[in-house]
Amino acid sequence: MKTNYNQYQFSKKEWIWHSLESSFLCLVINYLFYRSWIAFFFLFPIPLFYLKNKKKQLIKQRKNQLNYQFRDALSALNAALRAGYSLENAFTEACRDLKKIYGKEEDLVKEFTYIEHQLHLQVPLEKLLHDFAGRSGVEDVANFSVILATAKRTGGNVITILQKSIRILEDKIDVKKEIDAALAAKKLEHTIMSCMPFGILCYMQITSPGFLEVLYGNVFGVFIMTACLGIYLLAYWMGRKIVDIEV
Repeated sequence: MKTNYNQYQFSKKEWIWHSLESSFLCLVINYLFYRSWIAFFFLFPIPLFYLKNKKKQLIKQRKNQLNYQFRDALSALNAALRAGYSLENAFTEACRDLKKIYGKEEDLVKEFTYIEHQLHLQVPLEKLLHDFAGRSGVEDVANFSVILATAKRTGGNVITILQKSIRILEDKIDVKKEIDAALAAKKLEHTIMSCMPFGILCYMQITSPGFLEVLYGNVFGVFIMTACLGIYLLAYWMGRKIVDIEV
């Protein structure tokens, strides 16, 4: 069965776990900002947004992992081409190398295994890569698919063209990995800073429980706390946009 990497379906375990996470988040927000069971019912959209955002994060992580594995596949493919294999046989050799590196359960290994089987059925390689590129949504896979199709259609030394293209794509993916590594610390800082407002409220609740009592149980307090929550969510969204750089 072909996989569409632009979609993600939670497993039963994931669905339960993320639902519990979002429910706990609702409880924390209600306790720190409202302390009202009525307000808790107005927070019910939060789990929906949380699960939707979690799916987007998992889709992105899966695509990034696929992209990084594709870089290793390109290296294995380039090595096979240099060894004198034909293009189709080079994919078979690359698939064997990927199985040794990642095992048989990784997404890219499954895709290359499927391509290998279809090649034995005389399905054109460019058609298989075009299909994989469309389902993966990974730009580098799409670029390689276009380069292969163009090289075969226009003629010339296909192997030489592919080898040069592979080196360029490898360099691009390496740069992306370096940028992701550099941003990892900033993303961690953003996560810590995002937790700070909740930590401050918890600290004040524990050390000076009466200090914030005026903000609970009245319309004025609800208005103030809702405004604070809105500002926090806006700041969180802006922070995510800043550290979430596309290469």
